[in-house]
Amino acid sequence: MDSAGRTPLTNRQIFSAWWPLAASWLLMGAEMSLVSAAVARMADAKHHLAAFGGIVFPISLLIEAPIIMMLAASTALSTDRESFRRLKRFTTFSGVALSVLHALVAFTPLYDVLLIPLINPPVEAIEPGRLGLMLMTPWSWAIADRRFHQGLLIRFGKSKAVGMGTMVRVIVTCSLLLVGIAHGGIPGIAVAAGALSVGVTAEMISARFLSRVVIRGPLAAAALAAPLTLSRLLHFYIPLALTPLLNLLVQPLGSASISRMAFPLENLAAWPPVIGLVFMSRSMGIAFNEVVVSLSGRLGAQRALGRFAFWLALGLSSFLALISLTPLSSVWFERVSGLAPDLVEIARLAVPLGILLPAATVYQSLHTGYLVNAHKTRAVPESVALFLLVTATGLFLSVRFGELPGVQATLISVTVGTVVQNLWLWRSQRGLQADPDRSSEE
Repeated sequence: MDSAGRTPLTNRQIFSAWWPLAASWLLMGAEMSLVSAAVARMADAKHHLAAFGGIVFPISLLIEAPIIMMLAASTALSTDRESFRRLKRFTTFSGVALSVLHALVAFTPLYDVLLIPLINPPVEAIEPGRLGLMLMTPWSWAIADRRFHQGLLIRFGKSKAVGMGTMVRVIVTCSLLLVGIAHGGIPGIAVAAGALSVGVTAEMISARFLSRVVIRGPLAAAALAAPLTLSRLLHFYIPLALTPLLNLLVQPLGSASISRMAFPLENLAAWPPVIGLVFMSRSMGIAFNEVVVSLSGRLGAQRALGRFAFWLALGLSSFLALISLTPLSSVWFERVSGLAPDLVEIARLAVPLGILLPAATVYQSLHTGYLVNAHKTRAVPESVALFLLVTATGLFLSVRFGELPGVQATLISVTVGTVVQNLWLWRSQRGLQADPDRSSEE
């Protein structure tokens, strides 16, 4: 065992491993709020916000879901030049195939005969949603390619370059949003979808550029490993891809449910700024997962990581509570998000229902990290399937019998589903928690 393994894990070491990842996730988490704030300041804001939050973003996320785990796959499998080449070919094929699927939904009658009946959005959001989906066509391919190259960077110790790419994306996206606001004549949905597509493409290009030094250096010099056959790759990747696919099914389910509750246009329009704020408060908890995976084998890790998780969970949920339960709520949704008064009221009443989500996200990362470190990952997709089942049941009951506004009912369903998911993960990993400490002391 190396000296790091024999040295007790400290809060400073955990913080040092966590904060660069947290900063990157926070930048990505702020993206939804920035886009929503820009659209809210343009013409027909309510219609375009409803199209963005109810159609464009959830469908784009669902289509890209199968390639979200390409970062993990590249980190694990890009061990030598030949493996890199084969994985790149698989990535390109997958990204292009999903982009073709996206184009079929956006540019053909599938939009009218399949997507619209499933989501049932307000009529005012249908055409803006079509335009937004068209402009988001490059999204899946760009996400696949940039996560593939980011995985290579992480594999060879260039994690800071990933944060640089995120900065490029945020700068490009924000610049285009500001141009759209200043111009004033471009539809809000076109500004939102165009900024997101160009921003993620810029991040993809930067990831390719920054990875060249790895491709020409340590990757080229790496010894050849066992051949990465297609069967081996699919055996590794398909179970990995199922988790985000199940997770992101909640996005269109939520949109379809809100569309079938009272005041669908207003609630769909309020949904992007609400979920943007909630996700921003959760984002730094998501970053904790990689920290737990990498550090849970250290001496004293159970106690140190548990203590850090407690304070992080308390801090993130307290941050959301501070905004949602004080006059800062009105400040955020009126001045920062730029919402109309009727949407401010919907958002202000809904956000307190999500206060537990940031804390639950931290503990979800903690439990999942223990399981991944112990190579006991079966419980992870099980927990996501349970989350989807509980959330979908809550949404169904809300549509069928509920009287709450759609945003409130959806946040309650997601919160209950996340708590149940956490309980399943906790139950699955509780026997593992003592193992790292005990094995380190023996």
